[in-house]
Amino acid sequence: MDVALILMVLLLVAIIVTVIAGVKTVPQGHNFVITRLGKYRTTLQPGLNVIIPYLDIISRKVPVMDQTLEIPPQEVITRDNAVIRTNAIAFIQVHSPNKAVFGIDDYNRAVKNLVMTNLRAVIGEMDLDQALSSREVIKARVVEATKNDVEQWGLTIKGVEIQDINPSETMQAAMEGQAAAERSRRAAITKAEGEKRAAVLRAEGEKEAAEQGALAQVILAEATKQAMMLVQEGIGVHELPATYLLGEKYIAALQELGKSPNSKTLLLPADLPAAVRGVMGALK
Repeated sequence: MDVALILMVLLLVAIIVTVIAGVKTVPQGHNFVITRLGKYRTTLQPGLNVIIPYLDIISRKVPVMDQTLEIPPQEVITRDNAVIRTNAIAFIQVHSPNKAVFGIDDYNRAVKNLVMTNLRAVIGEMDLDQALSSREVIKARVVEATKNDVEQWGLTIKGVEIQDINPSETMQAAMEGQAAAERSRRAAITKAEGEKRAAVLRAEGEKEAAEQGALAQVILAEATKQAMMLVQEGIGVHELPATYLLGEKYIAALQELGKSPNSKTLLLPADLPAAVRGVMGALK
């Protein structure tokens, strides 16, 4: 009796263990890859699933949500032989878990290496300036070059983001020196252009002043000529008005000479009216 009871208990336990082994609950965001006797059998979707105990084995639990893979920093040589350091993040999704498990030994490592290789290839075809300013172009080209390869592994590459892309320390020092030299050159050119413009403006001002002075001299000479002609016409036989006018001019000229710091002595004619009449006689 005791032996029969023990056997029944053992049988009941075996049945319970078998039922538990045949019922699998798959969490959301995962798929279970099932093999039967070493061969791929099926893929369990999220929820409650039933398998054949002891024959069906969960070979791999594969996450099917988007996954992020960090691409480690690496040095890349551009087309113009400049060295830059760059790293990135790749976003992938498993759409065929059986291919991801049986198509490649480690799909995460494979995708990392593939993205790194394509990233070096894309940047290697660019000049330094183009590589530093073309992140969107680099991302698009890396995704395009990678998607066909990962497709056969049951993966979809959702995108690649370039985190950092900077010149190496040696290259940064050289670029800073080049930028400083360029700023100095532009400053020198700006200063030279400013001095040239100032010289041109000064020359134009001096030319305009000279032209205005010459014009004033011509106008003054013409006015003097007209005045002398009017005086000569009005003199006739009457010398007193003319004598007064010429005497006034003569005195004004002597006053100007007296203001000069270099004038020490002024010689005045003893007979000023006679001198003026002499000038009139010369004009006649």
